[in-house]
Amino acid sequence: MYTVIKKMEISASHRLTLDHQSKCEALHGHNFQVTVYCRSKELNEDGMVVDFSEIKRKIHGFLDHRDLNEILPFNPTSENLAKWIHDRIDCCYRVEVQESSNNTAIYEDDRI
Repeated sequence: MYTVIKKMEISASHRLTLDHQSKCEALHGHNFQVTVYCRSKELNEDGMVVDFSEIKRKIHGFLDHRDLNEILPFNPTSENLAKWIHDRIDCCYRVEVQESSNNTAIYEDDRI
């Protein structure tokens, strides 16, 4: 089994729609630390699990320096963001989205 890990920082803003009062309902920003884990039993024709630049293009290239509420069709919590990132990358089985040093959300797909 081969595993690759891509780490990146995404600077973005968002505001959350919540069922309780929170300062996160106001527009604010994070320097999200995102870690994408991909795995495959076999390498592709280029000898890779997935090209690191493809991950960066699909995730960083789409999200960085954007208002997440304007480009994503869901409440942009870190949990929802982790699942969305997972779904955009073939052979991805785990995504960590850290919005601050004390707050990290993880989506893990145990089927891969």
